[in-house]
Amino acid sequence: MEQHGRTLAASHRLSIQYPDDGLLTRLADNEDVLTGTCALLTTAVQANRRIAPAGEWLLDNFYLIKEQVRTARRHFSPGYSRTLPRLQGGVTPGLPRVYDLALESISHGDGHVDQDILVSFVSAYQSVIPLTLGELWAIPIMLRLALIENMRRIGARIAAQRSGSNSADYWADRMMEMADKDPKNLVLVIADMARSGPLMVGSFVAEFARRLQGQSPALALPLTWIEQLLAESSRTIEQAVQAENQEQAAEQVSISNSIGSLRFLEATDWRTFVEDMSVVEQKLRQDPDGVYGRMDFLTRDRYRHVVENLAKRAALTELEVARKAVHLAHEGAAEHGPDARQAHVGYYLIDTGLPRLELCAQVRRRLGAMASRLAGRMPLPLYLGAIALVTLALCTGLAWWAPVEGIGPWTLGLMGLLCLLCASQLAVALVNWLATLLITPELLPRMDYSDGIPPEARTLVVIPTLLVHADRIDALVAALEVRFLAIRTPNLQFCLLTDFPDASAQILPQDAPLLALAQTGIAALNEKYAAQHGRCFFLLHRPRQWNPRDAVWMGFERKRGKLADLNAVLRGGGLDRFSLVVGAPDELLGVRYVITLDTD
Repeated sequence: MEQHGRTLAASHRLSIQYPDDGLLTRLADNEDVLTGTCALLTTAVQANRRIAPAGEWLLDNFYLIKEQVRTARRHFSPGYSRTLPRLQGGVTPGLPRVYDLALESISHGDGHVDQDILVSFVSAYQSVIPLTLGELWAIPIMLRLALIENMRRIGARIAAQRSGSNSADYWADRMMEMADKDPKNLVLVIADMARSGPLMVGSFVAEFARRLQGQSPALALPLTWIEQLLAESSRTIEQAVQAENQEQAAEQVSISNSIGSLRFLEATDWRTFVEDMSVVEQKLRQDPDGVYGRMDFLTRDRYRHVVENLAKRAALTELEVARKAVHLAHEGAAEHGPDARQAHVGYYLIDTGLPRLELCAQVRRRLGAMASRLAGRMPLPLYLGAIALVTLALCTGLAWWAPVEGIGPWTLGLMGLLCLLCASQLAVALVNWLATLLITPELLPRMDYSDGIPPEARTLVVIPTLLVHADRIDALVAALEVRFLAIRTPNLQFCLLTDFPDASAQILPQDAPLLALAQTGIAALNEKYAAQHGRCFFLLHRPRQWNPRDAVWMGFERKRGKLADLNAVLRGGGLDRFSLVVGAPDELLGVRYVITLDTD
């Protein structure tokens, strides 16, 4: 497969024309042939006729084939393949290059495709000619089309064999009936068969011989006639039967391979395949600080699509555009430092560095994109200006209509004021509605922490709450344990950030038991899970302070105050603001992010 992939890549020549490839029409034809074959086989089964093993495979898995046809039709829109590179000359001229790649993969492996075969085949091809991102994403749908095409070929052969077998069954039934009733007139039936001129194909000969061999001596005559007819082409009945059996065995292997490959297509994670095969992905992963490789899939896919779109408007390939983006990121790291935004490849793909990348790649700028970028630089003037323009247009209509109706100046002024208020409200609603249609939201880039939180992103989950009564404290500790058990990842810690409720005195008699209960609960959690995850539970409790304005003892600034005091601890100070700390405070110094949860 690797050798074939390199040979195929060397033979491909791309066309500059994009004619209609007719793949959807071909898909419909393939579906019709397979449906007709299954109908023919179903009729044979209902008549208790014997069908070939390949036919049994086709009948048993026809539901899967229909599902794959629907999937292919749903994902393969009429304009889907127009942007894919086409072939010039060869056996598939004018068709997408990736479709020919899929066809060759299916035919070379007799319908068998798995992960290793596909990866080695595509990798070998790309060692000569890299595929575009669009082509890589098109591989699953093209493989479906190629497999359905392969099964159509097998289905057509099965239908032809079924026709031969049906003909053999028809004449065998007549001869066996005549041999039982009136053997001397059997020669008349043989004459009728001879006049009809049945094709001496393997399926006819094999089924006819199977039905008549070993029967009454009278039925040896038609077999002798068949033997003599085959002798004219230097064949025998045994040779014809053997060839038919070999063909049926080959068809069974091919159809079973194709069915197994369809199931493989359904089970494969094509996102991983595309990223592993994409030369653009490999180049972008050379981001100076390696940030790109630690992002989630949607963010990386967004970056790759930007590279793809830029390459379509430039005289460069996708790989060359990605190479320029990475080069600019390395220059930014050298100039501004490795932690600067300019040192990340995304700065030049989706941020303010994009115009610089477009200039380096000599991208043809589109008027719509330039207008959108200009609007993004001054959104407020554009928004208010649109409202003012719509309001002015509505009020101008009233000002033009009023003198015609003979309205006086005072009345006109009052009506103008009312019109200005109404028109401005309508303008705001209209501009807001248009904004939702014309401006699409942009997702923020995200990091991928599905495999755990890295040390540089240590996070503290904190619950600011009040210690009111014992049952609530038990529930808080239990909820903290549930959250921990749901994640169990390193570099994630949990903390109860507590105050006592407002009181008339700084210390109440019930305070000490409640605080001791919370302290015992957090210490128990640390003891329970310390062996696997270390001591990742904390309790930070503040004492009441006098509030002269409200004349009450309370936690300073309540929830906001607790979070501010916690932030001081995370920055290396502020421990004196807490009367009780459970857990090692030094372990909080590496925390970079804080997630706050409500008590409920």
